[in-house]
Amino acid sequence: MQILSFVGILVASYLIGSVPMGLLVVKITTGQDIREVQSGRTGGTNAMRAAGFWAGFATAFLDIFKGASGVWLARALVPGNHWLEVLAPIVTIIGHNYSIFLIERDENGKIRLRGGAGGAPLVGGAIGLWPWSIFVLVPIGALILFGIGYASLTTLSVPLIATIIFAYRAWIGSSPWEYVLYGLLAEILIIWALRPNIKRLLNGTERVVGWRASRAKTRSETE
Repeated sequence: MQILSFVGILVASYLIGSVPMGLLVVKITTGQDIREVQSGRTGGTNAMRAAGFWAGFATAFLDIFKGASGVWLARALVPGNHWLEVLAPIVTIIGHNYSIFLIERDENGKIRLRGGAGGAPLVGGAIGLWPWSIFVLVPIGALILFGIGYASLTTLSVPLIATIIFAYRAWIGSSPWEYVLYGLLAEILIIWALRPNIKRLLNGTERVVGWRASRAKTRSETE
């Protein structure tokens, strides 16, 4: 019976993660299909590119909620199982990155699942595990995003920060060691999702956002 509960929670977490919030927000606000805008991903950064700051903010908020929901669901139905509390938000990230609701065929006829890169649901999962992590992850993430200007670098950095947070809390006895695995597994998923972005970061052609994007746009308009 407990195995069925585990499977049910993980399936539900995947379906929650699969809801393409960015697609819905951009479609409602502008009528555009976010999959046809720049990166084609359904996360907050691309929603901001497609429909402006508030659309990006709303998308990120809803995606954060998805990640936290995985933890809350696990705690509500199987209290005290730390492994399930970690796996549920991980599966939510998988759903976000590879949504069953965004299944399609590529130019070669192969079936693929589209979605985001996993940054916002990752933050949500961390908040679900320890609510106060929001006051570390969000400010540092915003600083990297709008300061350095690379959304992909921000997304890659956040799970490392989460790992440090949970490792420190486990070391002082404030949270279980299983939570450290959350950041590590999330980092693996995000590295896999951002392989094209990592290549562009290495060769200097990655897209920029924040003040760097505005500066680049201004420069191009004045040249």
